[in-house]
Amino acid sequence: MDIFKNRITDLFGIDIPLIQGGMIWASGWRLASAVSNAGALGLIGSGSMYPEVLQEHIQKCKAATNKPFGVNVPMLYPDIDKHIQIIIDEKVPVVFTSAGNPTIYTSVLQQHGIKVVHVVSSSKFAKKAEQAGCDAIVAEGFEAGGHNGREETTTFVLIPSICRSVSIPVIAAGGIATGRQMLAAMVLGASGVQMGTRFVASEEASSHINFKNAIINLPEGDTALTLKQLTPVRLVKNKFYHQVQQAEQQSATINELSALLGRGRAKKGMFEGDMEEGELEIGQVSSLLDKIEPAAEIVRQVWAECTHLMQYPLK
Repeated sequence: MDIFKNRITDLFGIDIPLIQGGMIWASGWRLASAVSNAGALGLIGSGSMYPEVLQEHIQKCKAATNKPFGVNVPMLYPDIDKHIQIIIDEKVPVVFTSAGNPTIYTSVLQQHGIKVVHVVSSSKFAKKAEQAGCDAIVAEGFEAGGHNGREETTTFVLIPSICRSVSIPVIAAGGIATGRQMLAAMVLGASGVQMGTRFVASEEASSHINFKNAIINLPEGDTALTLKQLTPVRLVKNKFYHQVQQAEQQSATINELSALLGRGRAKKGMFEGDMEEGELEIGQVSSLLDKIEPAAEIVRQVWAECTHLMQYPLK
């Protein structure tokens, strides 16, 4: 494996400036440890885990790898205080936070030697994350799957904008699944990339096989950003998505949309495999994927293509 050093590899103590997204119902200890063992940074997605489940995944990840790994913490999670305490107690080295105010926990985590990265969708929030003391920022364009920014700024616009707005390292996310895309993001100023969708379709992801098979067969344009009145989220256009669209066209209220969403809709789709009634969160870049592969092979392919193109960019 080629040795490459920059601000992100130095910050996390990894070989490759590639981070696996901490997606709900997909990013358990098997995926995170496999990515970390391959030289990148694996993340456990805590957003779909009860506190005791998160602790179990952290402990199993520590047993499966001696490399750095992290936990992704959506700050809207109701038991976030318990999650933060478990992360501190288990001495997790890296935390990625999202969907909330980074000032609340950044200094608390850093007091325990934990690196903190915050996910943002605009230069405005990037500056706030830097002011909060975050060690790095994920600049996530609206091509990304899952919960997303209301601004709908594309990754290629967002990266250079945020890079000129802050001095801390920037990690690019949204619409990235190949080494060619990784290199393009780094040319625009990012010090590394975060990939979610491609790892959802990995062998180690805990997402349901029905969901994985759907991902690798999605054509262009078969995902869309919706539920903007609640929290914007990019979904596969299935039966549930069309129900949401119909409700919004009929001027449904926030309460009516919340009732339609209900509880456990994401688990039903992504973890239990209901491809019609489930909430299927995935990014636009799914249209480039055509097979389910081991996580280590994904890391290898992406980095090999990226480093090859660094030397021979015109092809």
